Amino acid sequence: MLIIPAIDLKDGRCVRLKQGDMSSATVFSDDPVAMAKHWAAQGAKRLHIVDLNGAIAGRPKNQKVIREMIAAVGDAVPIQLGGGIRDLDAIESYIDAGVTYVIIGTAAVKNPGFLSDACYAFPGHVIAGLDAKDGKVAVEGWSKMTGHDVIDLAKKYEEYGVEALIYTDIGRDGMMSGINIDATFKLAQQLKTPVIASGGLNSIKDVEAVCAKLAPEGVIGAIAGRALYEGKLDLQKAQAAANKALGKE
Repeated sequence: MLIIPAIDLKDGRCVRLKQGDMSSATVFSDDPVAMAKHWAAQGAKRLHIVDLNGAIAGRPKNQKVIREMIAAVGDAVPIQLGGGIRDLDAIESYIDAGVTYVIIGTAAVKNPGFLSDACYAFPGHVIAGLDAKDGKVAVEGWSKMTGHDVIDLAKKYEEYGVEALIYTDIGRDGMMSGINIDATFKLAQQLKTPVIASGGLNSIKDVEAVCAKLAPEGVIGAIAGRALYEGKLDLQKAQAAANKALGKE
């Protein structure tokens, strides 16, 4: 069970949003490279980087700072990166730069053929992002809801051969109200593909709940954001708690 620190980029700075609202951004650092180094030093086994401007614009926007972050920690810590990745050239560019996994969200919903092509062209490097509220999928930085059912879409993505699925409960994201265990459980139960839980991780108790209830269903990680930045959750203690809960000390 990986506890994965999130670094969300807006205008070159490290921020956190509440429920995906760009106007609610809290700036936690003007130096995302230093933040990446900090989490690497804290023992992060993977980093989750999101280009928020890219997610809204539909094309990469924070490449300069992302490349600097990869150069600083990419050799030591695998990076999963999302936000504005809408074509194979963008994927190739990021993988060549040293990103381990690219996350495809909006483009996978709007253009399933692209996700299929990406999985074929870059096997083992493509993660699908499913952002949902009340079981329905949202796109474009969560600004638009679709009528797609999360589980139906996840099964389709699984057929394409995605490496993993990140499931985010938008209603919980940035609210520090705990992971939506029930919804994540229902999704993971239907899939053979590994799932990474996201949205609301807030405490060691949450980490233990994820390990106890979700790990047996194939959930391999949980993304942590605001709780880490506000000091509610300590990364080293959270990872140690996860290791202990799963008997991997």
